[in-house]
Amino acid sequence: MTLRRSTFALGLLASCMMAPGIAAAQQVSGLYIAGGLGASWKESVSSGNNNTDWNVGWTGVASVGWGFGNGIRLEGEVSYRENEFDTFTRNNQLSNSVGGVNRQVGLMANALYDIPTGWSVSGVTINPYIGGGIGAGWVQGSGIRAGFPGGGSFTIDNGSGWNFAYQAIGGFAFGLGQFVPGLSLTAEYRYYATLDVDYSGSNRSNAASASSRVSGSASNQNQSVLVGFRYAFNTPRPAPVAAPAPAPAPARTFLVFFDWDRADLTDRARQIIAEAATNARTVRSTRIEVSGHADRTGSAAYNQRLSVRRAEAVAAELVRRGIPRNEMTIQGFGFDRPLVPTAMGVREPQNRRVEIVLR
Repeated sequence: MTLRRSTFALGLLASCMMAPGIAAAQQVSGLYIAGGLGASWKESVSSGNNNTDWNVGWTGVASVGWGFGNGIRLEGEVSYRENEFDTFTRNNQLSNSVGGVNRQVGLMANALYDIPTGWSVSGVTINPYIGGGIGAGWVQGSGIRAGFPGGGSFTIDNGSGWNFAYQAIGGFAFGLGQFVPGLSLTAEYRYYATLDVDYSGSNRSNAASASSRVSGSASNQNQSVLVGFRYAFNTPRPAPVAAPAPAPAPARTFLVFFDWDRADLTDRARQIIAEAATNARTVRSTRIEVSGHADRTGSAAYNQRLSVRRAEAVAAELVRRGIPRNEMTIQGFGFDRPLVPTAMGVREPQNRRVEIVLR
């Protein structure tokens, strides 16, 4: 296969990459089946002064696998490839008569990984995946022959057998779960090869009156682009869309700030608490949350205690202004919920606060 064809095959897959969306594809979990059809290129074989080229053929794959819910999948696969003999050149002399077909069967064990991206276009999720496999490959050259001007020719009459096979896989799965739960369309590229294939046959040069037996080995490398499907059996169906719940009444929040490492109330803090107490009586709030916070200086344990002291100080002032304590929820969060995220050891005034939320 030429470099131009390889570039085209990879470019075809790259063109499937859409703009990122907001929905994430659900990872395959449990049993699934997959299959695909496409074009296959068998790479040229050169040996000495001989060069063999093959027409673009076709390939088909079918697999049964298991997804572990974390992006990893294992599967068993059977594949078939077929390419017709195209041209044969010996000593720069082009054959004027060629024929024959190369057929291949692969029995592979694959490991794949679905890369989580969060890409989606119009509700169709897009997940790339990569993987590889090893197994056994059967190769057969059926009726391989070539003739030359002046009478030279060769014929391969024994070019079949099983050998070690390996492959690399890369592709994209387009999830159609909003239409058929568990169904994905796939577009993928594959590099498939076996160890060198032994062959034997007969050869007759232009000057010879009789044929002679020949034997040798040839490399076997293939590249393919396929489209297909994958169906995961136990994908949950989308939950029915529930009717929208009535919007809750908006909560009102008042912020009371504190000096560093202090839990006593400033004059401004008392003004804010008085405003919160007035609003609580006006809007007839059903729940009042008083939550203390601290900045990220000091230990977690110390800041937890400090945030509770701050919340208790605000609650006491609310009680003094007529709010029953049993209508309040009082708690401290230490420095776990900063208003302004900072590194440890940073004194941030906005994180030294108590939030009064009226619901």
